[in-house]
Amino acid sequence: MTTAIVVGSGPNGLAAATVLARSGVEVTVLEASEHLGGGARSVETPIEGLLQDHCAAVHPMAPGSAYLQSLDLGAMGIEWGYAPYDAAHPLDDGDVALLSTSVTETAESLGPDGRRWAAMFGSPSKNFDKLAPGIMAPMLRVPKHPLLLARFGMVAGPPPALVAKMFRDERARALFMGVAAHAMQPLTLPLVTGIGAGIIAAGHSVGWPVVKGGTGKFTEAVIALLRDLGVRFETGHRVSRLHELPRHDLLILDVHPHAAASILAGHQPSRARRAYQKFKPGPAAFKVDLAIEGGIPWRNPETALAGTVHLGGSAAEIIAAEREVSAGRMPQRPFVLVGQQYVADPARALGSIVPVYAYAHVPNGFAGDASEQVIAQIERFAPGVRERIVATSSRSVAQAEAENANFVGGDILTGAKSPLQFLLGPRITAQPYDTGVPGVYLCSAATPPGPGIHGMGGYNAAHRALRLV
Repeated sequence: MTTAIVVGSGPNGLAAATVLARSGVEVTVLEASEHLGGGARSVETPIEGLLQDHCAAVHPMAPGSAYLQSLDLGAMGIEWGYAPYDAAHPLDDGDVALLSTSVTETAESLGPDGRRWAAMFGSPSKNFDKLAPGIMAPMLRVPKHPLLLARFGMVAGPPPALVAKMFRDERARALFMGVAAHAMQPLTLPLVTGIGAGIIAAGHSVGWPVVKGGTGKFTEAVIALLRDLGVRFETGHRVSRLHELPRHDLLILDVHPHAAASILAGHQPSRARRAYQKFKPGPAAFKVDLAIEGGIPWRNPETALAGTVHLGGSAAEIIAAEREVSAGRMPQRPFVLVGQQYVADPARALGSIVPVYAYAHVPNGFAGDASEQVIAQIERFAPGVRERIVATSSRSVAQAEAENANFVGGDILTGAKSPLQFLLGPRITAQPYDTGVPGVYLCSAATPPGPGIHGMGGYNAAHRALRLV
């Protein structure tokens, strides 16, 4: 029987294990942490009994994933939850821009910019089932729908700052820029729009869902499925070198390229090794979990109906903040993402106390405490929120890396999503999952299509491995 070892139990590692086990391969998953799931876990914080997502929280790309579509989520007990609005972007004057699942409703809410918004995202969202396989696979290949991908590229290719100029009103500019900021890159670079445009198109097709019961419930269900398929799991097992592993036919690495280069030292071709070692981390995330009595008192009440809230003010302010962070400087007002998952999944609340998830974009390796800046950004658009906070807990950049070695310097995206790294992964090749060592493949979020519980990095890497075994 063919044997395989998967190093790392994040969404991509579990996806790879699923594909291999279903193909009759004997699979063992090794996880350095005592907890399985990587960032796709749930925790009770900042008070006992209050359910919070550890890292991965809202999943616009997941429903369009071929991997997730291969699972019987209903039979696994997984149900998606949806907020009335996918995202909100409040402004200082009390106005708010709202992103609905319906592209028509979103366009209508944007007034004079509505027609432009619909023209940009109407076709990609309507045809997302055809577009998704192209954007969730390696880019250096002939796409099945080249014209559709080319039309999407007209929005995804130019720098976000340039695309935003196509809108006349600040509401549309800020709404777009807030989503584009998910890339955690300078918003004046080309191709950086790809992540934001993909999230918007996916959202207008399937929404921005959360997992009812927490993201960890999805991970637990996949692990249970894999155990039924005979997959073995070992926690607390850190892999440092290839020779430490038992005999195997295939090795799938759900690890950072730096770790992969270390594991494969002495086996990997020098050119591939150098590329892995030079792979650049991106900015970090400083996370703050809040327990809030009665929810956040947003100045504009419609903001309370959104599952995700982007706090950054105007488009120009977001561009400036992201430029500072990428340059290694901490802005006074960083971009903050707020997760109100309880709006889509009310069972997460503990009576009248609701869990709120927030993180600020900070420089890689940031040694400070950004808790006050996160709360200040919320207070800016929700005066009086401080009086409602029952408890807080924070996760520093150093703690993030200590908990998950893929988060180098606190980078939760596993590598800077700069133009080349976003498109190609850690090295320039048509086969981004190949490490240069026969039978060994990389599948982490450093590879296309990037981070998320969609699992497509692992799914693609495992299929690549099975073709060559």
